[in-house]
Amino acid sequence: MTRRLAEVAKRVGVSEATVSRVLNGKPGVSDGTRQAVLTALDVLGYERPTQLRGVRARLVGLVLPELQNPIFPALAEVAGGALVQLGFTPVLCTRTAGGLTEAEYVTMLLDQQVSGVIFCGGLSADEYGALLQRGVPVVLLNAAVDYAAIQAEQRQPDRAPARSADRPPSLLERGGQRPAERAYDRQDRHGLHDRLDRKAVRTIGFPQVSTDDVAAVQQAYAHLASLGHTRIGLMVGPADHTPSRRKAAAFTALAARTSGGNHPVGHALFSFEGGQAVATELLATGITALICGSDILALGAIRAARRQGLSVPADLSVVGYDDSAFMNYTDPPLTTLRQPIEAMSRAAVTLLANQINGTNPTPKELLHEPELVVRHSTAPAHQGGRHAQPGLRAVGTD
Repeated sequence: MTRRLAEVAKRVGVSEATVSRVLNGKPGVSDGTRQAVLTALDVLGYERPTQLRGVRARLVGLVLPELQNPIFPALAEVAGGALVQLGFTPVLCTRTAGGLTEAEYVTMLLDQQVSGVIFCGGLSADEYGALLQRGVPVVLLNAAVDYAAIQAEQRQPDRAPARSADRPPSLLERGGQRPAERAYDRQDRHGLHDRLDRKAVRTIGFPQVSTDDVAAVQQAYAHLASLGHTRIGLMVGPADHTPSRRKAAAFTALAARTSGGNHPVGHALFSFEGGQAVATELLATGITALICGSDILALGAIRAARRQGLSVPADLSVVGYDDSAFMNYTDPPLTTLRQPIEAMSRAAVTLLANQINGTNPTPKELLHEPELVVRHSTAPAHQGGRHAQPGLRAVGTD
């Protein structure tokens, strides 16, 4: 007990006597100090006294898929600052090799009685269902999984999902699975459906804040077309990643309306090496311009072009996505689509705070339009264009 008092007092910057008064529910302590002591208990992993367990901690989980992509630390910085301004304590959770999984982070956050959670990226169907069941306020930021489709399937568990002709087949329709995030297959659907209250599943969902992927592709495509490019390719993330699927569908629709030209689509892991590998295959088709689903992929594409003796932008124009830190210092400075990180992060925090304060928003998706930032990685196309290179495997178009 004495050790606990000392640790909490040191963290908050108050005396052990003050901590003792808070734990015993005695007067003479300001509301701010009392809340700081309770928050310190939660952060240090101590259980609250029985009489205080009904008081929910003002902790908010920020769950990120990784920190290597500069866009995620930027999201966390803005969202964390906005949370602190509202009196919440952000708890950063990120998946690393050999570390906790997102499912384990969800369990830990629930055990700590968090006030809410902001997910950047995605969570599995089981985790989504567990949070729904517990009634924890959640906001999804650039969700990697189409949870609206999951809930639609829950309402009609025996009906196969329809697919429009202009969108690529989903992971479910192809029967594939990601190693780090299980697909929401039939067996998983029925298990989750049995564990959840059916009425809640039908009527409740989490609000989402996303970048408008369709607008992003349209801006990039229009920019490249204005420079005279007709052989435009697209490189995005894994095929079961919802923002990537949306970009691919928008790109395919634009290509269908364009007469002639070459419009291959490639799916890569979100890494420099993944971008380089897939870009090498796309270059084999003779493209003169490439739209990428992240700045990291774009940098990999530039490396791939140079390994083949091509110049960027003289031989290949490259457009990135995110406008993460230092993209104006690359060689050449990268033309990219800037995600409105400030506006999106603050919108996510506002939606979460409203839920915590008792306002349950309709689970709609707020779409924020990106901004095309033109630098020096794009240029007018050569009139002769480039030709497909023999000996390299071409990527099929969608």
